[in-house]
Amino acid sequence: MKPLSATEAVAAIEAGTLTSERLVRDCLDRIAERDSTVKAWAFLDPALAIAQAKAADAAKGGILRGIPVGIKDIIDTYDMPTGHNSPIFEGKVPFGDAACVALCRTANAVILGKTVTTEFANRHPGPTTNPHNPAHTPGGSSSGSAAAVADGQVPLAFGTQTGGSVIRPAAYCGVIGYKPTYGDFNRVGIKMQCHSVDTLGLMARTLDDIALFRGAVLKLPPVHIERKAGAPRIGFCRTPVWDKAEPDTVALLDRAATLLSSKGASIVDVAFAPAYKDIIDDHAAITGWESVRNYADERLRNPDKVSRELMDGPMKRGLAVPFERYAAAQRQAVGFRAHFDSLFDKVDVLLTASAPGEAPEGIAATGDPVFNSIWTLAHTPCVTLPAGKGAKGLPLGLQLVGLRHADDRLLSIAAWVAAHLD
Repeated sequence: MKPLSATEAVAAIEAGTLTSERLVRDCLDRIAERDSTVKAWAFLDPALAIAQAKAADAAKGGILRGIPVGIKDIIDTYDMPTGHNSPIFEGKVPFGDAACVALCRTANAVILGKTVTTEFANRHPGPTTNPHNPAHTPGGSSSGSAAAVADGQVPLAFGTQTGGSVIRPAAYCGVIGYKPTYGDFNRVGIKMQCHSVDTLGLMARTLDDIALFRGAVLKLPPVHIERKAGAPRIGFCRTPVWDKAEPDTVALLDRAATLLSSKGASIVDVAFAPAYKDIIDDHAAITGWESVRNYADERLRNPDKVSRELMDGPMKRGLAVPFERYAAAQRQAVGFRAHFDSLFDKVDVLLTASAPGEAPEGIAATGDPVFNSIWTLAHTPCVTLPAGKGAKGLPLGLQLVGLRHADDRLLSIAAWVAAHLD
């Protein structure tokens, strides 16, 4: 039986045909059935989850009405450990909730548990597998969140993105991932990796659920997704790294552009100005310089407890970035954001790849964020939509990128695109 979306579950709870306790027990049953394969959870206390659900049923109200939420394990929770997939923090319970968790609690959500992350939301993976094929990665760094939502273990989950850690795993697992405009979501209580780009994101199985979840995190009413709006102006943006796209992805984007054009959308090719052809290198310089400093305590005080993958890779590369290169990259990023905004004089949204292709085989690596890092640096809102399968039968996604601070419009256009792709 297909699991209820969060929006459907809220309606059923309000109608009296479902309780939060029943929904949470169903999620726990699904986890018990699948956890040995998917391994999406870093911490789960069924008794605590059920106690929260009973309290939510008694309290009534709140826009999340007892809906369970998965919390990426770099996000603080006062009643559960926040482990960061690191022995340094194993079993350690923070003094309080991250702002996003506290806001979900005030919206009457159930904090179901902590989902697996890569080490410090970087590259060293946890045990999570792709729910469509456990021989393949679920992506990262928000591995557990994407896998748990895709597998029907929880309807909503938080991810974070510094490069591609929301959009890519969501695409690999076949769910909707949403990275908002940089700064819209509060980051207090979330382990910092790179202060210039780190962004809290959301995962769900429907766009209506994204809108509902977004409302809780912003403490606003859910976004009204306008499904009767006219056909949008779409800019097909292959980006300067299009050579990284695998044949399945190239074919998917070409088909989508052709189909959406036939449904009335205006499709035009969009490219960056030549000055920004190497913008992804600027993202690498900024994130390298910042991350090695943000992890100063871990790498200096506990170097034996940090993975060699992190110490010999990102940390070593970050130490090699001169401040002058970092400052130049920051200046370039400011210019790129202004240039990017100007593209929206002629289009409403950009169409581009969510990932190079299907989830790669193996779980020792999480895939390439090359089709995400540019947009993370641009501070733009992004959403990935499931869009069929590749040659190996694994999900493919397409990414829509919007104008900064026009997230509501992006979600409505995404709904138009999803409806006409179907």
